[in-house]
Amino acid sequence: MVSAGTHRPYRVALTGGIASGKTTVANLFAKLGVTVLDADQIARDVVELGTPALAAIRERFGAQVLDNDGRLNRRALRERVFADSESRRALEAITHPAILAEMERRSRAAGGAYVILAIPLLVENGRRTPVDRLLVVDCPEQLQLNRVMARDGGTLAQAQAILNAQAKRHDRLAAADDVLVNDGDPGQLSAQVEALHRRYLDLAGVRS
Repeated sequence: MVSAGTHRPYRVALTGGIASGKTTVANLFAKLGVTVLDADQIARDVVELGTPALAAIRERFGAQVLDNDGRLNRRALRERVFADSESRRALEAITHPAILAEMERRSRAAGGAYVILAIPLLVENGRRTPVDRLLVVDCPEQLQLNRVMARDGGTLAQAQAILNAQAKRHDRLAAADDVLVNDGDPGQLSAQVEALHRRYLDLAGVRS
């Protein structure tokens, strides 16, 4: 029998546009006992104080991207790489391998039949994270706009600018293995998640 520490469970990437309901869907899977790994949180963890990635960032970009405690000053780093594609690629060369390695480690440690990897910009980043299946949370773009404005208190133009900066809806749908429609019906969304949960257990080969 393979131990939980060495077994790599089936991996399902969860993505979607802004305000599509990714967090809601992730929480529904978590309620079913599925481990959900948040790529954004892992990206923060791998550059914490004392990590090899933070040391590499300091070596490449200098102490000015750290705060007085030696932790990463994210704003200073963003300003450094925002308009400099070479610096941005250098940063990605440091952080992406660290994120992938930590995601792999946590996946293997998670146990269970499968894990959900919540990766908001998976399609935008060229689907570089190795996964077994891609699940896209989808809703009409007008509903996304309404949700963004309600959440942030911004204008329609501001909400549209955010959507325009992300992958196109049709590109996400074209990349998807599975699609969850989140158009505002909580009961329907829960039913879709439960059906996919059964499907992923089947795909992972553990259902009786």
